[in-house]
Amino acid sequence: MIKIEGLHKKFGKVQVLDDLNLEISMGGIFAILGPNGSGKTTLIKSMLGMVIPNKGTIEIDGDSVIGKYEHRKNINYLPQIANFPSNLSVEELIKMIGDLRGKASSYRSLIQQFGLEPFLNKKLGHLSGGTRQKVNILLTFMFDSNLIILDEPTSGLDPYSMIQLKDIIKKEKEKGKTILITSHIISFVEEVADKIVFILDGKIYFKGTIDELREKTGQANLEHAIAKILTPKNV
Repeated sequence: MIKIEGLHKKFGKVQVLDDLNLEISMGGIFAILGPNGSGKTTLIKSMLGMVIPNKGTIEIDGDSVIGKYEHRKNINYLPQIANFPSNLSVEELIKMIGDLRGKASSYRSLIQQFGLEPFLNKKLGHLSGGTRQKVNILLTFMFDSNLIILDEPTSGLDPYSMIQLKDIIKKEKEKGKTILITSHIISFVEEVADKIVFILDGKIYFKGTIDELREKTGQANLEHAIAKILTPKNV
């Protein structure tokens, strides 16, 4: 279980997380949604130990993770923006990450799935944004971890690659993994997510199923439900 209590984070005078409380049971796909600046990425980076909160606690499987980094080896993380060394080839990067982290699973099937064979010997600095995102996804799923965090995983993907990504996510769920996803692509969220966690002004506004959010807002679909939340009278 992921258990977060009383989480506060300021950047200068800006309050990004404001007494945020959240519990996520292990197993299933959770979409973390919210407008830009709501605190989604700060929350994720706090879980990873990349951001140190001003106050509060974060526990993963009963262990406190604030200010620590050892637990990261048990998390597969896909960052929103992957800054790869531009002078390395794709194959060199894969080997380097495998050597650094160790215990990489077979990733040749991922190379084939995303059509990366023609790019293995190309320098990362010469690749398109979409191809770099495919490499980003490969590096995330080439390790076997029970907790997977995907920050805007669909960014730059073509429709075929989007289908491949959804297939991988669903297969990881079938293995009992816990998958946290942030995304602005509502159709993607509707297709893969079991539950929604909606963050607004640094607090948890809603946690539950898509149907429960529709009922709460009185809207027929997820896109309109989110729009209802974000109308001025509700913000």
